[in-house]
Amino acid sequence: MPRGQKGGFDVFWTTYGQGPRQAVLIHCALAQSAVWGGMARHLSGALTMTAFDMPGHGRSGALTATHGEYQALTAGIAADFAQNGPVDAIGHSFGATAALRMAVLWPERVRSLVLIEPVFFAAAYRAYPDVGQAHQALEAEINTALSQGDLRYAAKCFLAIWGNGVSWEDLEEAQRVELSGQMALIEATHPALYEDVGGMLEPGVLEGLNIPVLLIEGSKSPAIIEAINEVLASRLPNAKRSMIVGAGHMAPLSHPSQISTEILRFLRRAET
Repeated sequence: MPRGQKGGFDVFWTTYGQGPRQAVLIHCALAQSAVWGGMARHLSGALTMTAFDMPGHGRSGALTATHGEYQALTAGIAADFAQNGPVDAIGHSFGATAALRMAVLWPERVRSLVLIEPVFFAAAYRAYPDVGQAHQALEAEINTALSQGDLRYAAKCFLAIWGNGVSWEDLEEAQRVELSGQMALIEATHPALYEDVGGMLEPGVLEGLNIPVLLIEGSKSPAIIEAINEVLASRLPNAKRSMIVGAGHMAPLSHPSQISTEILRFLRRAET
């Protein structure tokens, strides 16, 4: 489990599997690379997977203002792992948006994309204003708490919407403290997710990604995820969609076998 400079950042990573295809895995916000363990067991025969801790997460370095825009930083780290040839980029939640940004910035390094529950809110806000307004209302308490500096309440509200079903009260106090401290990382994602600071929604950008793309969502996820995937599917020329029945936003943890089955099917089709 090595550690070193990737994309100009101090990064910890691990490798799973011994398959013939190289893949880079980008986890969701407030998690770490170990969350891919369940899926990696199912994918190990097809993929050799490099999973890294995003800045400020796990054992990677702390994020500071000097590191620049967060999504671009994460995408650059992922791209560094693909210098020896194109990879299958697999991302979840914010990690999925970073994988997409990687493909836009370094198209020669990405062979295919698997975007699990991409939280690219700006895509839905622009195409479906009503869905966007409903989602803004859903997240209002999070944003109010962040603006007031109440990181503990912001973390509690965030977990209720985007968590794995474990309630705030059921967490150990050390976990609550850690999550509260990481809410600054959630704020760091906002320019990319809500404002599209990376310009991926500009005309022709997504349409230029003519690589196989799999968009995955859970049937119990917040409604905005379906809207986001509708927009992405309409603009990415070679995109397919898949729904995991009974899954919520944290499907890689709750339904690793089902998601892995969809990915393996997707990769077989991509090879033909």
